Amino acid sequence: MKLELQGITKVFGPLVANDQIDLVVEPGQIHALLGENGAGKSTLMNVLYGIYQPDAGRILIDGEPVTFNGPGQAVAAGIGMVHQHFMLVPVFTVAESVALGYEPTDAGIINKKKAAEKVKELSARFGFDLNPDAVIEDLPVGVQQRVEIIKALSRDAKVLILDEPTAVLTPQETDELIAIMKELKASGTSIVFITHKLREIRAVADTITVIRRGKVVGEATPDASEKELAALMVGRPVDLGVAKEEKAPGATVLAFDDVTVIEDNGQVVLDHVSFDVRAGEILCIAGVQGNGQTELCEAILGSTRPTGGHVTIDGHDLTDSTIKHRLRQGLGYVPEDRAKDGMIASFSVAENMILDVYDQPPFATGISMHPQAVIENAEKLRKIFDVRVTSVLDPISTLSGGNQQKAILARELSRPIKTLVAAQPTRGLDVGSIEFVHQSIVEQRDSGTAVLVVSTELDEVEALADRIAVMYRGRIVGIVPPDTPRDILGLMMAGVPYDEARTAGKEVRS
Repeated sequence: MKLELQGITKVFGPLVANDQIDLVVEPGQIHALLGENGAGKSTLMNVLYGIYQPDAGRILIDGEPVTFNGPGQAVAAGIGMVHQHFMLVPVFTVAESVALGYEPTDAGIINKKKAAEKVKELSARFGFDLNPDAVIEDLPVGVQQRVEIIKALSRDAKVLILDEPTAVLTPQETDELIAIMKELKASGTSIVFITHKLREIRAVADTITVIRRGKVVGEATPDASEKELAALMVGRPVDLGVAKEEKAPGATVLAFDDVTVIEDNGQVVLDHVSFDVRAGEILCIAGVQGNGQTELCEAILGSTRPTGGHVTIDGHDLTDSTIKHRLRQGLGYVPEDRAKDGMIASFSVAENMILDVYDQPPFATGISMHPQAVIENAEKLRKIFDVRVTSVLDPISTLSGGNQQKAILARELSRPIKTLVAAQPTRGLDVGSIEFVHQSIVEQRDSGTAVLVVSTELDEVEALADRIAVMYRGRIVGIVPPDTPRDILGLMMAGVPYDEARTAGKEVRS
C-alpha cells in the first residue's frame, strides 16, 4: 500500500503545528520521521490516524484521496498506530487487549479462544513469543509494546506508525524492536518510524524525512552521518560530543544512606538505596523511566520524605528538613517536569529567575520587593545563559522549551551551590539546546560541584558520567564506570546484577 500526504497543515490557535507537509511512504518501506520534540511529528501522525482533521491538504492511499473522521476509519483503511504511551488495559490478558474493540463473536458471544488463536498465529509469524493468557500489568515494557504491535497487525495494518517506540525500552529491547521492524518490512508492512534518536534511525530506516518547527526541511538516507542529521534538525552545525577532562573527585557532598520510600498504598518505590556523589564528579542515574528515579529526586529535594534512611549534603543530615532549608544548604535542583515543578507559567521570566531567593537581598528587604534588582538580574542571566526572549517581563510560558530550561538552569546555577541535581535535563530540547545544557553541567562539575544527573537517554548518560548508577524497581543494581559496554548497562536496566551482566555480556561478545 502506498501512502501519500500532500500539503498537510494543522493549526492550533496561533501555532502552526504542521505547515504544508508532503510525505510519501512506499510499500514495504521503513520511513523515518526525524525531529525534536515539538517539531510536529506526532501531530502529523495524529492527522493521518484520524485523531485530528487537517486544516489543509489531503491523504492518498494508492493514489486515491481518503478522509478519516476517526481512528476506526484509519484502521479500516489499513493504518495501525502504536502510541508512545501504550493504550493497554493493565488487568486484561494479551488476547483480551488485542481483541478489544474488534472482539470475535459467535452468536453475539465473545469467542476468547479465537482471540487467543489470533495472538498465537501472529506471534509465531513474527517471532514475538507472546502468551495470550498473560496479564498486561505483569509483562515487561518491551513485551507490552509487542502486544500493541500485534494489536495493530491483527487489524490487517498495511502501514504501521510507531511513535517514539524506544522511549521506554532498554538497549536490548530496542535491538529486539529493530529486528521486529525489519521482519515486518520483509513481510510487506510499511512502517512510519517517529523518533529523535539518530543512532536508531541510521540502523533501520530506508529513507528519512526531517521536520523542524512544523515544516519538512530535508530528506536524507541512513548513510548520512549523525552530525549531518543533527544539523538538519537544528538548522546549524552541532557538536554532538561532550568535552570533559578527567578529574579526581573530592570529598563526598551528597549521600544517600539506606533510603527507603514507601507510598501510602504500601508500594516500595525506593528500596534501601545507598550512594554518594563527590565534589567535582558527575554521577548519572540510568534506567528505564518509572523505576524510582522520580522518587529519588523528590527525596533529595524534600518533597517526598523517606520512610527510612538518611539524606545528607556536605555532612548535614537533611532527612527531615524543608525544601527551603535544603536550597539554602546549597542544593540546586532542575526537575524532570519543568512546566509542573520548575517554573510558574504566569510569572515573568525575571520573576522565575529568583524563585529560590525572592526573599533575599538584593531582591527583597523584609516584605518589600525590589523590582529593578529583579529585572537587572534577569538581564544579566539572559545574556550569560543565552535565553532567547523578547523581554524578561514576558511570561515564561511564552518561551520555547529550550529557553525555559535555560532560564531554570540560570536560576539554579547563579547562586552558590554545593550539589546540582538535574533530572531529565534535556528532555524535549533540540540538539542545540542539549549542547548548551551539557556544557553547563560539565562546567559545574569542573568548578567542584557534586552533580547528580538522572536520565533515561543512554547517550546522555555515557557522555556526561564519571560514574553510572543503574536503577531497577527502586534499587541500585550497581554503580559502574562510564565506559561500561551498552549491553551490560542494558542487562542491568532490566534488573540483572552487574557481575551477572558482565559475564553475560562477555559471552555474547565472544
